[in-house]
Amino acid sequence: MILPLGSIVNAISVIIGSIIGIYFGSFLSEKIRKAIFHIIGLFTLVLGMHMSLKTNQFLILLVSLIIGTIIGESFSIEKGIESLSNKLKIKLQSENKLFSEGLITAFLLYCVGSMTFVGSIEEGIHQDRTLMYTKSLMDGITSILLASSFGSGVLFSAMPLLIFQSTLTLGAIYFEAYLHPELITEISALGGVIIIGIGLNILEITKIKVSNMLPALLLIIPIYHLIYLVQIY
Repeated sequence: MILPLGSIVNAISVIIGSIIGIYFGSFLSEKIRKAIFHIIGLFTLVLGMHMSLKTNQFLILLVSLIIGTIIGESFSIEKGIESLSNKLKIKLQSENKLFSEGLITAFLLYCVGSMTFVGSIEEGIHQDRTLMYTKSLMDGITSILLASSFGSGVLFSAMPLLIFQSTLTLGAIYFEAYLHPELITEISALGGVIIIGIGLNILEITKIKVSNMLPALLLIIPIYHLIYLVQIY
């Protein structure tokens, strides 16, 4: 079995970046922290729009998001994740009010982008970790900014990040035949829509339960192949 070294390095980079961010964040005034918060929100919106506009199959995105969100709402995924996060917060005796929000926001930002899927798959199929190491550097820098505003929740996002990306890497070995480059593009575009939701939440424009949209990232695979077969016949 392949060792998901890229994911391990990625998790370590987030931990190191978060520690730096928490340390420097303690010296920042509330005014500056709020300004950074707004910058992160705006950057997240731009990133999400950039990713989502790469789609060539708007119908697949829409159907996947609708069905995925129905499933997510039915099982209250967001509520479940928040509950687990709050339990961790209590166990750690953290007084950070943004602990849960920081953990969930950081995990989603790190894990629904194109580099996550392409990098994990490249590592699993070809043992090429170049993209994962590049992502690790980027996530480490991003975690400094996030942790300076959200606090220790960003640090603990390294755990679900490691689990999620390692699962993708190991799963890619067995599902290589189904992972077309076009499908990866659509998964990334769908992730971009979710990231837009995160940006709107950070800026407090609205409150979207983005975690309830996560099943769409799995559903898009069979939906993509189903539509592909329909087009052939």
